Amino acid sequence: MIIKMDFEADHPIYRQLVDAIKEGIATRQLEPNEALPSVRSFAADLGINMHTVNKAYQILKNDGFLLIHRQKGVVINPQLPGADQAFLDKCQNDLKTLVTEAVCREMDEAAFMKMCQSLFHDLKEKRGNKR
Repeated sequence: MIIKMDFEADHPIYRQLVDAIKEGIATRQLEPNEALPSVRSFAADLGINMHTVNKAYQILKNDGFLLIHRQKGVVINPQLPGADQAFLDKCQNDLKTLVTEAVCREMDEAAFMKMCQSLFHDLKEKRGNKR
């Protein structure tokens, strides 16, 4: 999986890395039990600080996407978290922020819904093609 960092973006580097790894898992570019590079190696490959990679890994571990073993290193969790109530609450909160901005910018509801559906279907399609 190729990960590209946008060093000029407003989005922090660690967040870009978290999002890229989650997308890799969603599209099955990263499979359950697959090993990820060590913090040092990944940082060198991406040209970023080791602490940035470590922060991203810790967030993904806390969210249930990664397992960190002293001997095996960092691997994709074979038992990924489900859509529990905590996730649904987070999802609703994140969507509320996006919907609020869309309303402020007078975006058409149908266009917003079409965009959401398109993104969802694109990821599901990529996921299906990896099996």
